[in-house]
Amino acid sequence: METPVFEEFDPASDCDCPGCLHWRRVLPRSRTFHHPAAHRAVIVAAAAAALGAGHVPPAVAAPHVPPGPGVPAGDAGDTGDEPATPQGGKAPLHGPGGRPVKPAQTLRTPTTTRAEIINRAKVWVAAEVPYSMSDYWSDGYRQDCSGFVSMAWNLPGNEWTGSLDKYGDRIPKDALEPGDILLFHNPANPESGSHVVIFGGWTDYTHTYYIAYEQTRPHARRQATPYAYWSHSDQYVPYRYKGLAADAGGSGTGSTPVTPASSDHPSTVFPGAGYFGPGADNPYVTQLGQLLVARGAARFYTSGPGPRWSDADRRATQAFQLAQGWQGADADGLPGPQTWALLVTGKGRNVPAAGTTPAGGTGTAPSTGAAGPPAAHGVPGYPGRAMFRPGADNRYVTLLGRQLVKKGFGKYYTKGPGPRWGEADRRNVEAFQRAQGWRGGAADGFPGPETWRRLFS
Repeated sequence: METPVFEEFDPASDCDCPGCLHWRRVLPRSRTFHHPAAHRAVIVAAAAAALGAGHVPPAVAAPHVPPGPGVPAGDAGDTGDEPATPQGGKAPLHGPGGRPVKPAQTLRTPTTTRAEIINRAKVWVAAEVPYSMSDYWSDGYRQDCSGFVSMAWNLPGNEWTGSLDKYGDRIPKDALEPGDILLFHNPANPESGSHVVIFGGWTDYTHTYYIAYEQTRPHARRQATPYAYWSHSDQYVPYRYKGLAADAGGSGTGSTPVTPASSDHPSTVFPGAGYFGPGADNPYVTQLGQLLVARGAARFYTSGPGPRWSDADRRATQAFQLAQGWQGADADGLPGPQTWALLVTGKGRNVPAAGTTPAGGTGTAPSTGAAGPPAAHGVPGYPGRAMFRPGADNRYVTLLGRQLVKKGFGKYYTKGPGPRWGEADRRNVEAFQRAQGWRGGAADGFPGPETWRRLFS
């Protein structure tokens, strides 16, 4: 069964645009999603209140967004218009004790990699660093949109949207890769009318939506965003950090994008962790699947391999990692430089046949019988969303509840857990999802494939 790329977004219940119709077909259960332009008046009022008396957010027309998911409802500051994120100017780093660090006298671009940029961004997202143009996080960076990029790029000081371009090279849209930025600097209103986000990768082959890491009200977030942004889309400019180096196992890329993998020109260099995992859709995923099939993992694919990351890719990768005798985080199903190197060079052990034990490993854990779909290395197969709707009464609900209790997320149970889906199950699932850093429709309390995988991993 093909798993959805995202489970964060819910379909519109009252909009007939092509995008909302699509998401209503894909995720027929939920009714919490609203079209991005549905409540513009409320959004503008909320933004004005956040800025305080005398500060009015820039007047913009109702945004025209391409078909696809919008902003999850319920998060203060998540708007369809430009976020009310005024920024501070250039500033030195403030150390953990609040002591200013002397600003650099010359422009320096410390070396960093794409993986390091994305990983630093994820730290703020996971910590839900609150937005502020005057406060500094413990790492010394100002808690606004430009401070967030300064942190992710590991710059020696806190920059602003009017200076970040000096640290990067302008690139075309087609060259965007994880770790690059989309910068909108508005000279007429540089504090309130400017914004910058980190590009985290395209969501699909159409290149109309991408994963954006950004610092906005109320806190740092990661979500699918229409290219180039919800509003002022034509004014966002892509930039690539000048100090970019290759990720482990690769060669320096500098300002030259990595050549996409294809059947004619396969990549022998690990492209970076950002190309794999939920939401990834690129030729490297296809190449990974083809390499895994050649090493004995064909049974995990019912179709493909293809460019869109799925649970089949994760399970096949994990089987190969387990075959090498790796355990724990080293066998998480996401390829790293070592996994990639073994695959492209034909080295290491092949994936053993089903039911056998790999040399030096623990083998594939058999299904416990608690869930119908096949188990993947101890993780019961995800049975589908229909098993967790109001009124559902089945053994998967019991299995889910017991795992929630085991993980420490069972505080809403007054008895049980049992086979009948109830509000206690939903609230416990929601608590687990929020612990993953998810918000809005991604933390609605109904388990999707990614919630299930993380819960049982």
